[in-house]
Amino acid sequence: MSDLLKKGFHLGLGAAISGKERFEKMVNEMVKRGEISPSQAKTMVNNWMNHWISKGQSKDKEWNEQAKARFQDQMKELGFVSKEEYEKLEARIERLENLHGR
Repeated sequence: MSDLLKKGFHLGLGAAISGKERFEKMVNEMVKRGEISPSQAKTMVNNWMNHWISKGQSKDKEWNEQAKARFQDQMKELGFVSKEEYEKLEARIERLENLHGR
């Protein structure tokens, strides 16, 4: 992994951990002030964690789809055909061969 990618990954991870810690601190302060119960705090933290995980998974899926599309574009630029295009051509050749009795 390149140094720039590592730094970017670590930056994102650090920001996520920092945000989580600040959120948990805020919730703990609310419990201390009696604004919410410990069980409500636990539910609140779990709900947000699930939300953040879901957002991360969604972004990961989006990035993977973008990377796949860029890769496919690069392969087309290099003159490669997709599996679907290959199979269509193969079926067409087979039909032509059958038409001409081969």
